[in-house]
Amino acid sequence: MNKLIYLIIFFTIIISIFFIPILSAINIENLEIYEESQIIFLGNKNYAWPIPGYTTLSSPFGKRKAPTTGASTFHKGIDIPAPEGTKLIATCNGTITFTGFLGGGGYTITLTSLDGIKISYCHVSPNYIVEVGDNIWQGQIIGHVGPKYVYNVSGNIYSDPSNGKPTNGATTGCHLHLGFRVNNNYVNPIDYLQ
Repeated sequence: MNKLIYLIIFFTIIISIFFIPILSAINIENLEIYEESQIIFLGNKNYAWPIPGYTTLSSPFGKRKAPTTGASTFHKGIDIPAPEGTKLIATCNGTITFTGFLGGGGYTITLTSLDGIKISYCHVSPNYIVEVGDNIWQGQIIGHVGPKYVYNVSGNIYSDPSNGKPTNGATTGCHLHLGFRVNNNYVNPIDYLQ
C-alpha cells in the first residue's frame, strides 16, 4: 500500500514539473487552427491560401482601373471576395506586427513571417482576435472578413459614393485584400502562394 502511495506522489510531481508549465505556455484561448484537410496550398507548402473555400480573385496584382475613389491604379496585392465574417487563416508561421485602421486598407492585420515577409490582411473585422506580438502558426485563424461599412473611425476619409456611408478603407464590398511586402516592396502574393 505504501508503494502505491509513493508511486502516486511520484507521478503527481513528474506531471506537475513537466506538463503543467507546457500547457500554461500555450494560449489555448486564441489557438484555433482551421481544419487541416480544408487548408489549400497552390503548390508552395510554406504559404497557405488565406481563405479556404474562396479562391476567386476579383482584382489581381498590378495595373488596374481604380474600382472606387481612393483606390490605386496599381494594385499592391490581390482581392479575394468573401462574405463578412468568413474566417481568415495565417498563410505561414510568424508574428503579428500590426493591427489597426490603415487608410485605404481599412482595418488591417499584418503577419510577419519567420523570414521577414510582411503579409497584410486588409478590410478585416475590427473585432481582432490576435494582438501585436502574438506568435502564430500556419493555418491558425487570425481574423475575419470585415464589413463594408464602419463607423466612428477617426481619420477615415473613405465612403460609399452612392450613400455616403463610411467604408472599411477603399472598398466596394466585403473581401480580403492580401498584400506581401519583401524588403518593404510590394510583390505579387501569387508568386509566393504557388
